[in-house]
Amino acid sequence: MSNLELHKYFPKLPEAALKEFAEWCILEQVKSAGIEFTPDLSKLENLIPNEYIWQLIDQFMKSRPDPIKTGLVSAMAGQEADSHGLIGSAIMVDFLSLYVKYLIPENGTTPEEAKTLITEAAIQQYEKLSELADKYNVTF
Repeated sequence: MSNLELHKYFPKLPEAALKEFAEWCILEQVKSAGIEFTPDLSKLENLIPNEYIWQLIDQFMKSRPDPIKTGLVSAMAGQEADSHGLIGSAIMVDFLSLYVKYLIPENGTTPEEAKTLITEAAIQQYEKLSELADKYNVTF
């Protein structure tokens, strides 16, 4: 899919950075797949970053209108995330980044075009992670 293996970076980031990355994936990057999502902020108030991440992802996953596509993309992302051996928030953010990345080629009409869109999504994710790493003084 893409040579960018973002899962190697998630454990290096603090929970606050993972929270920001999850928000960005769900609120901004999914727009490339034609998805608009507004979380229930009342359920996110006063949560520590770990709980916030899990709640935000849960809300997002439950909002998906196409159960077949959601199931297929979830299975792909889940299997790949499981193979990375991460734990806690890192595995949830890894799953989320993969899930969002695989949703984006919705507009790809050929396998080559879909692969290009997935690669572009992975590059955007890496750029966002790098930005957050700088913000939180983390070196990759």
